Amino acid sequence: MTGDQPSLDLHHDPAARRFSTRLEGHDAELLYSLRDGRMVIDHTGVPEAIGGRGVAAALVRAALDHARAQGWRVVPACSYSAAYVQRHPEYADLIDARS
Repeated sequence: MTGDQPSLDLHHDPAARRFSTRLEGHDAELLYSLRDGRMVIDHTGVPEAIGGRGVAAALVRAALDHARAQGWRVVPACSYSAAYVQRHPEYADLIDARS
């Protein structure tokens, strides 16, 4: 993260299929499932109190980078992740539109 955006300590819990961070006492998360070798991003949640600071973007970016490292295709099933990949063509090669 750059500029006045906070530095985030992102955590990945593979057993829970969850990326998360805590900022100013608030928890933000990205939940995914695995289906047929694909990461399906099911939910990205950031409390309003810490919204607008790039937290959701950092979570989606971490998930996409993890998927790339694992050789997985990605289905951006939640609206935020779908919008993120549309704005970031560098991840287009990972996207699998099948749900």
